[in-house]
Amino acid sequence: MSSAPPPPPSNQYQAPTPMNPADEKLWATLIHIGGILFGVLPALIGYLVLKDRGPFIRAHTATALNFQITLLIAYIAGGITVLIVIGFFVIAAAVILALVFGIMAAIAANNGQYYTYPLSIKFVR
Repeated sequence: MSSAPPPPPSNQYQAPTPMNPADEKLWATLIHIGGILFGVLPALIGYLVLKDRGPFIRAHTATALNFQITLLIAYIAGGITVLIVIGFFVIAAAVILALVFGIMAAIAANNGQYYTYPLSIKFVR
């Protein structure tokens, strides 16, 4: 009595389904606004979760993450140099840039346009 071999294991992991353009614009906008309010966390989570869901959302999450990491470096440098007063100016400039460029990026994302933050170091592509 011979038994049949077991069936091959099913593929549990499937490729993520692409988002429709309206959802991509919404999530890109929310990630940029989230960066203004919560720093690097929304961009990091958005990049890890949504990067494979479409080219538009990938570009915006990568751009937002690069800018937020650049801002984090500026905040750390400003915090270290607070003792020699210049740190206050560095932190104030970083906060203003985060607000202004975050709003500009959110507007561009909502309009379906790509956006690149000025003064951003490219860590993630």
